[in-house]
Amino acid sequence: MNRTVYYGGQAVIEGVMMRGPRFFTVAVRRQNGEIVTRTESVESILGRFRWMNRPFLRGTLAIIDALVLGMKALAFSANLAMEDASEEQGFSSTKAKSVNDIAIGVTMVVGLAVGIFIFIGLPSMGAGILRSLIPSSFWLNTAEGVIRLGLFIGYVYLISMMRDIRRVFQYHGAEHKTINAYEAGEELVVDRVAKYTTLHPRCGTSFLIVVIIIATLTHMVMGWPVWYLRLLSRIAVLPIVAGISYEVIRLAGKHGKSRWWRMALAPGLWTQRITTKEPTPDQIEVAIQALQTVLEQEKSGVENGVCQA
Repeated sequence: MNRTVYYGGQAVIEGVMMRGPRFFTVAVRRQNGEIVTRTESVESILGRFRWMNRPFLRGTLAIIDALVLGMKALAFSANLAMEDASEEQGFSSTKAKSVNDIAIGVTMVVGLAVGIFIFIGLPSMGAGILRSLIPSSFWLNTAEGVIRLGLFIGYVYLISMMRDIRRVFQYHGAEHKTINAYEAGEELVVDRVAKYTTLHPRCGTSFLIVVIIIATLTHMVMGWPVWYLRLLSRIAVLPIVAGISYEVIRLAGKHGKSRWWRMALAPGLWTQRITTKEPTPDQIEVAIQALQTVLEQEKSGVENGVCQA
């Protein structure tokens, strides 16, 4: 039986990563205008634990896989950006790469800690302040979910105003346009791809919105324990929430044209209007290069390392 193969990716610094079942390709625009691509095999954790490739079990491992690939792609693009900046200023690119790798690792750890505080700690604390006014645990959990959703949307809106982040969001839009064109059977050329929407139901933004909604529904049946048990319980149920949310996004990918599914995913699609921006033709060209390269590698099964186009 034929299995539908889905392609997807993410935006990176001045580029796009596209992933297939076996390979992923990162395409980055250098300051001199050249497009540099790097293709590697996907070292999937889920592939090594096939017994967990079941509904509601595979979600957490799939997310870990996506995070690992995302960090690899981001590191590659960041190193190229550092090399360009170093060459302009006359610094050693090797030293700059070493410093950049350390910076990415530190940023990841700090970002995780800050994310837990902002999106788990603060909403719980905020809702806790309302306990004297809202004695019901059901409504306290609802208030916590609303605060978490507001913080997330406010956060992405604020960072979208930064010039560098806006360019990343433009590449995000280029990635979505390219995937939408490919899934529609369109020829992958800039003027054809540019006609497509920057929104896509399988987007990571939609996934995070679904996570927030599913988490809120899950927390409603857990009561309102003391603050430290509440925080621990929020973290403990994340794998369950992730598993359910992953299946929702998979179904959305299969039934993306369904009016009912689009209504269900409307909050995520609305939020994508913040996290995706209309790309320029040269940004679309980079996204097309990434997808075409990974499609070729999926057919040939041979890695091509780093090349310039």
